[in-house]
Amino acid sequence: MSGVTFVSVPGEIGNSYFSYFQIVLGYLLGYFVIATVLLPLYYKLKLVSIYTYLEQRFGFWSYKTGAFFFLLSRTIGASFRLFLVAGVLQVFLFERLGVPFWVAVMTTILLIWVYTYKGGIKTIIWTDTLQTFFMLTAAVVTYYLIIDSYDWSLGESIKVIQSQTASQIFFWEWNDSKNFFKMFFTGAFMAIVMTGLDQDMMQKNLTCRSLKDAQKNMFWFSIILVFVNLIFLGLGMLLYLYANHLQMPIPARTDMLFPLIARDHLGTFGGIMFLLGIIAAAYSSADSALTSLTTSFCVDFLKFEERKEAVKKSMRLKVHIGFSVLLFLVVILFNVINDDSVINSIFKVAGYTYGPLLGLFAFGILTKRQIIDKYAIAVCLLAPVISYIIDSNSIDWFNGFKFGFSILIFNGLLTFIGLALISKKSVLSATV
Repeated sequence: MSGVTFVSVPGEIGNSYFSYFQIVLGYLLGYFVIATVLLPLYYKLKLVSIYTYLEQRFGFWSYKTGAFFFLLSRTIGASFRLFLVAGVLQVFLFERLGVPFWVAVMTTILLIWVYTYKGGIKTIIWTDTLQTFFMLTAAVVTYYLIIDSYDWSLGESIKVIQSQTASQIFFWEWNDSKNFFKMFFTGAFMAIVMTGLDQDMMQKNLTCRSLKDAQKNMFWFSIILVFVNLIFLGLGMLLYLYANHLQMPIPARTDMLFPLIARDHLGTFGGIMFLLGIIAAAYSSADSALTSLTTSFCVDFLKFEERKEAVKKSMRLKVHIGFSVLLFLVVILFNVINDDSVINSIFKVAGYTYGPLLGLFAFGILTKRQIIDKYAIAVCLLAPVISYIIDSNSIDWFNGFKFGFSILIFNGLLTFIGLALISKKSVLSATV
């Protein structure tokens, strides 16, 4: 749950209808794999960083390659989420006060920095609960205010939503990027890579007292997530209907539809609730990302566990500051170059940056072969490049076929094949 769910999912309805729900259904399969395959592995090996599995399985260079792609993926993903929320706050609040965009971004990151550095992952888990409560409350309040303005009951609003063309969920045309099978399996693999192979998300799950508790958390989360996304999709449909009723032009960047309606048409109470929701969304995603980036870099690249306590404190502070500055710079860059909805941008980037991680872990878990470790980084760099070239030309080369978000699966498959080409038979140790 993040600002993407809160703002970008409802805004994307105008472009993709309810097709996003096909990805949500795929999440269920992905979370099942995480709970039954990845979590038992992580608990068994007692990993601080999940990428140390790659060192035990393949060697030094595979480990560093996996950690690098996480840092790249999470930095870009967290920056997109911060960019979205900072942009919303700019339009909703700071623009009227004459505050520049970069000041809004810096203020947000500084506040996140203070309590993540002081509190760590335990603070994040508790504050995430409160933040999610505010975010969902804001969505429900907005839903109520809109249907109340039409004098609809909840049941009537659902019937109206279902009657709209944009409420179409399933798409079966094979060449369409919204095809059900492409989006369902993309959703499954997105869940695996963006949760199961992501240090940020797994760091939270690994704080559970036992594997059973972590699995219980994952199963309940996956079920609740389906209903929560239905709420946000329904809210998106209502926002478009309401904008049409108000004869309000749809903004070119559809992520701004919800903020503009909340600011100008939902009254003081609705505006305040939206503001609380978007601030909660900002902190619930960015705080844990900043902490996990710091943890991963310290453990995976600076040999944090081998340092003396005095050195650890100074090192962690410097790395925390470094990633705060990096997130700030990337958000400013996105503000200049990005013109797509954030949810689309995140999935596009994830398709290229998480593909190598998917291939590495899949090859390690599904095969008993060992690779020539020093060539792992070359394979993991080539796979996204080849994927991008093929994706860019797929319409011409494959009779109109579009990969869409499923480029993640293709990228992971290329990585898997590349690793197979540099592999040899090997007897694995019992611990791996």
